[in-house]
Amino acid sequence: MIAYVTVGADDIARAKRFYCAFLPDLGYALEEGPEGLSFALPVPPDQRPVLPEFYVKPPFDGAAASAGKGAMVAFEARNQQQVRDLHAAALRAGGSDEGQPGFRAMYGPRFYVSYLRDPQGNKIALFSSNPNDPGRDD
Repeated sequence: MIAYVTVGADDIARAKRFYCAFLPDLGYALEEGPEGLSFALPVPPDQRPVLPEFYVKPPFDGAAASAGKGAMVAFEARNQQQVRDLHAAALRAGGSDEGQPGFRAMYGPRFYVSYLRDPQGNKIALFSSNPNDPGRDD
């Protein structure tokens, strides 16, 4: 089980604007601290945390943050419409497009996905495999 994922950011205010454009709509709550941003799903009383948590932080060594080549974090949306809506919101909040929402030939017939870069260059995917939405071949 993956417990948390961290991406680096030099400008925490820009990162906050970007991630707050879509993560709260996926159920994540933001907690800010001197070390950066922490996003977590709500935890019912007497339950364990829902994992993974997602952190946005400046590098601990004080050097500039850089995006990992080949690294990507994917967030699951409720449906295709939410993928489209959140992709658009993330672009308005300073992200850049890496792939418009839609089906990809190399993935399953229900895998609907969009790709973005956050202001630091970290790659983010928003996807849905909702069986109630139309499939690629429908």
